[in-house]
Amino acid sequence: MSILIQNGTLILPDGPVKADLRVDAGKIAEIGPALSADGCQVIDAGGKLVFPGFIDTHTHFEMNKGTDRETADNWETGTRAALAGGTTCVLDFAEPEHGHSLQSALDEWHSRADGHASCNYSFHMTIVDWDARIREELPKMTEQGITSYKVYLAYHGMRIPDGVAYEVIKAVGKEGGVVGCHCENGDLIDEAIAELKEAGMLTPSSHPLAHSDLIESEAVNRWLNLAEQAGYPVNVVHLSTQRGLEEALMARSHGQSLYLESCPQYFTMTDEKYHLPGFESAKYVFSPPLRKQEDVDALWEALGEDEIDTIGTDHCSFNYATTKHLGKDDFSAIPPGIPGVEHRPALMYTYGVRQEHISELQMMKTLSENPAKLFGMFPQKGTLAVGSDADIVIFDPNYTWCIRAAEQYQNVDYTPYEGMEMAGRTETVLLGGEVAVEDGKVVKEGLGKFVHRGPSQFWR
Repeated sequence: MSILIQNGTLILPDGPVKADLRVDAGKIAEIGPALSADGCQVIDAGGKLVFPGFIDTHTHFEMNKGTDRETADNWETGTRAALAGGTTCVLDFAEPEHGHSLQSALDEWHSRADGHASCNYSFHMTIVDWDARIREELPKMTEQGITSYKVYLAYHGMRIPDGVAYEVIKAVGKEGGVVGCHCENGDLIDEAIAELKEAGMLTPSSHPLAHSDLIESEAVNRWLNLAEQAGYPVNVVHLSTQRGLEEALMARSHGQSLYLESCPQYFTMTDEKYHLPGFESAKYVFSPPLRKQEDVDALWEALGEDEIDTIGTDHCSFNYATTKHLGKDDFSAIPPGIPGVEHRPALMYTYGVRQEHISELQMMKTLSENPAKLFGMFPQKGTLAVGSDADIVIFDPNYTWCIRAAEQYQNVDYTPYEGMEMAGRTETVLLGGEVAVEDGKVVKEGLGKFVHRGPSQFWR
């Protein structure tokens, strides 16, 4: 049976429009005023906003598998939580072991996700080794629908030299893909950690001191210089500071094509969280860390001026009572990461749209359209258009509620957003034309499918 969404405000590419939308055979079949309801299941969206399904550009499910630092959310729990919040597609990071092929990681991530996901998904491939063997795999990745990659300038065992980063950008660019980078100076982090530990500063309050804004901005500058030399657009992931932002805006002012991702945590909290009683601040240990209010203000201004392109979560959930406590005597041993995949849309609506930092259209672009374009899924995903996939979110802007760990789908014992009052929530979600969420509750699981992606569709 066809589904007719009536009386809603559709967030279309050119702005909000009051209209009806009909879904048939998993696709958007018709958009217009007063569409016929004959033969249709009708969903009344009066007073509601209708968005294309939201895309989370940055998740880590089932990470560190088989170790004492394994994430709390696997593919079943993580994608169920994503779906409940209105995210219909996630892009997770597939990480090969050193000495192993990209294909080995892709096969492993497929084995974890295929048949277990409740929202759609694809993978970014992480580059930890670089040689002729890995380079020759890139066309094979493209054939399998993988067109995005990630490199690190921080973390032992992950970070790569500048010359390698330059070669990766060029090789991926020739494939029509895009490389994202974790932009922190790993050598400076190591030096800062050593100095802090020597001074006996071992609590979570030392974490932001080891990851200063300079450590991010230097790496952003270096990454963008490498990209300019290579001659291809790149992505900066989880941007967190005003100084890092200024480096990117300077590069853009010189005509460089680049893309910026940030995360809800950098818009909604500050480094005051690192001065909580006891070990409570460990809940907020992630990298890059929370920043100061001036950084928050700068990011909101940039988002409102369309300078930040995508909003991911960097969802990487570790249970506080057990896994986070692995670092109870040494802040640098606290597994870095927070949960967030479930709450991103409500957070960005509440703190962004309702506080007039951004419009409903800008929320749609950063959570749906831009991710779909940058990662080769548009217009199959990321837009309400005839012929596009019927991944649709009906969002109630008048529903008020409070984020509570006890009530979340995320399979973790806390949320960093505990007690925050939300002014809006995802009410209904269609995934591939099937109603998967009703009244904010997941009613159909396991519908997620792998998204075979094409080349990046750069718009800057």
